[in-house]
Amino acid sequence: MIVTRAWLQEYIDISSISTEDICKTLNSIGLEVDSLEEQKIPKNVVVGKVLEKEKHPDADKLNICQVDIGTETVQIVCGAKNVAAGQYVPVAVNGCDLGGGFKIKKAKLRGVESNGMICSSTEIGLAKLNDGILELDDSIGELIIGKQLSDYPLLNDDIIEIELTANRGDCLSINGVARELRAFYNIPLIEQEIEIETNNLGIGQVLEVQTKSDLDSIFIYTVANTKDFRLPVLQRLRVGILDKFKEKDLDDALTYITHSTGVILNAYAKSDAKAQNSIGTITLDKDKDGFDTVTGDEKLSTICILHNDINQDKDSEYIIEASYTNPEDLSKKVFETKKKTGDVYYKSSRGSEPDIKMGMDIFCTFISKFGAKIYNGRELSLDTEEELMIDANINKINAIIGQNIEKVKIEKILSSLGFEVKDTDKDVLSIKIPLYRHDIKNIADITEEVVRIIGIDNIKAKPLAIDEVNRINQTSINLIKKNDLRAKAITNGFYETLTYVFADKEKLQKYSLPTVKEELDVLNPIVKELDTFRTTILLNLVEACANNVKFGLKSMAFFEIGKVFDVNRNESTKVSFVFSGQKELESISNSGKPENIDFYLFAKKVLNTIGKFDLEPLEKIENDLIHPYQNASVIVDGEKIGFISKLHPSVANDYDLSDTFISEIDFDKIKNDLTKVDKYSKFQASKKDLSIVVPKSLEYKEIKSVINSINDENIKQFNLIDIYSDEKLGDKDSLTIRFVLQNHEKTLEEDDITTTMSNIINSLNEKLGLTLRD
Repeated sequence: MIVTRAWLQEYIDISSISTEDICKTLNSIGLEVDSLEEQKIPKNVVVGKVLEKEKHPDADKLNICQVDIGTETVQIVCGAKNVAAGQYVPVAVNGCDLGGGFKIKKAKLRGVESNGMICSSTEIGLAKLNDGILELDDSIGELIIGKQLSDYPLLNDDIIEIELTANRGDCLSINGVARELRAFYNIPLIEQEIEIETNNLGIGQVLEVQTKSDLDSIFIYTVANTKDFRLPVLQRLRVGILDKFKEKDLDDALTYITHSTGVILNAYAKSDAKAQNSIGTITLDKDKDGFDTVTGDEKLSTICILHNDINQDKDSEYIIEASYTNPEDLSKKVFETKKKTGDVYYKSSRGSEPDIKMGMDIFCTFISKFGAKIYNGRELSLDTEEELMIDANINKINAIIGQNIEKVKIEKILSSLGFEVKDTDKDVLSIKIPLYRHDIKNIADITEEVVRIIGIDNIKAKPLAIDEVNRINQTSINLIKKNDLRAKAITNGFYETLTYVFADKEKLQKYSLPTVKEELDVLNPIVKELDTFRTTILLNLVEACANNVKFGLKSMAFFEIGKVFDVNRNESTKVSFVFSGQKELESISNSGKPENIDFYLFAKKVLNTIGKFDLEPLEKIENDLIHPYQNASVIVDGEKIGFISKLHPSVANDYDLSDTFISEIDFDKIKNDLTKVDKYSKFQASKKDLSIVVPKSLEYKEIKSVINSINDENIKQFNLIDIYSDEKLGDKDSLTIRFVLQNHEKTLEEDDITTTMSNIINSLNEKLGLTLRD
């Protein structure tokens, strides 16, 4: 669920509360904040007005524009198709830094001077709306030519993404999240203005709604003429933040108000209704599976399940629908019937907003404010189910909490959350549960609501009365570690296999793999090919890849956690990986020709599974599975715990495999500690590249060791990004290392950066005799 600070401000006054405090509050009341992004437009991007536009004399796709930027009128050459005279547009003036090394400066395009750039939404850090420039309007505030766009609060917003549990469908809207903040901060919600522009015609003149059976849904229908409706740029950008922008004004307006209010909204072209004496008729009925449907000339939608696309080129008059269905009944029926669902089902099955009149009023007010005309009257059915009543004993609530909370405080919390509370006697509250909180069923649920608003940290801990025996042992620890590794391996695209602990001795010997002493071999093998104990899992995984190739698969990735044996038949546990063939499925992005897996991508997948490690060239190649040139030891804290390699070409050829990579790791040496999260810096990072001349015989790990020994807190990260050699360098190479510099206390000045880089250069020179490349 995505909310923005400015969007929330329209529903609750949070002007005196910082975004950081809001995020802490959301976390404390059970709405976990997944991410926070600051949307900030760069400096020197100003409001401009296009005064004139003419075609470039030497380029069909370019236009020469005269643009007023307040202090002067400048000439800008623009390639956007949608630029036009009279538009207000964002203009990056000369000297503006748009980030990523993109700095605006005076230029000539096909011989014509250009001063500045008319920008698209993405070029100034906003959501993508089209392939052209961004046209501004006063929805972002009064448009003052020359004013910095960074001074418009509605554009420079904080975007908060919340991770909701499946039962909190009431928070799948701006209105729902605002309700939660109201309860915590004790701030009233802002009443939404309802002022609908009508066309003075009755809905009965254009629409008839026929109901043929008892429906599970409640609904409201009205009709709007959207011929003159245009969605303002602010709302377009907000829908873009949701990644649902379609460049269709009505469609995007429905998305915007649904996200704002939580009410499920839909629309149909009136011409799709069945025509009867110039009146459009839609019929509400049940389909063969028992779901509520809307039908005109043909089936238009399944209410709260599947909405058809709106054809906005077809008509200027649209039937607007607001609906609600009990989410528990709906999801149960979908599960039983395996009904096909659409995007709308995500909200409706978790619990959409049941106050559909509120949603319809806000939607009609919104679109009529920006050009639409609404017909008078509505067709509706609002027979909702009765709200659940729960009698809650205060003493029982306090017993569950383990702490005495005053009755008046409990009543205040529940009332602020939208519950209707009546004080029936000394110790009992009669609580009416709002329909949007369908997840509240009993006193335990009521208690949870009280606790999360008070804050779990404000509940005093008490010791348990029962002493529990510690059942944690090495077996349970290993099981937890195995399950964690399985989950991470699967996340990185590997499939788990389970193969025999027996192997073919002849094959082990063929590839110079160790074998168990003959006197310790299997006396009575199941089959001849399983006549010894395996000393590696990798051969089994390579054979599994070969079997899949025979079935036409072009990409295989397997892992196994299992026992292997040494020559004396002592067992140990290994984690083995193999990845063969294409690194991804065929798709449009790779033109149907995906590349094969490579060493670094395979190593990254293994790293993401077992944790951070370093790589060093193998000192000795111990078997014929290992590639002579693409191999490495896996090092953790200076200790070798396994190896990673490309499969030897001759072995790959034996099994008809393309590029294949293998790795085998000692399970017992893989760490499964809790990851300590360090505080991140809020200040800007700086990247600096350093090119040094290095003898070919010098290993990079020595350079890395020297840099790590500096212990400069400004060095956050460094990576080798390029190796260059030529005849002039002789027996030396030029290495380019990229440094990421950042400080927790301040933005680094040029002097700070220079000092850090000088320390690095001096240390490399003193300890390794390295110098900068000329």
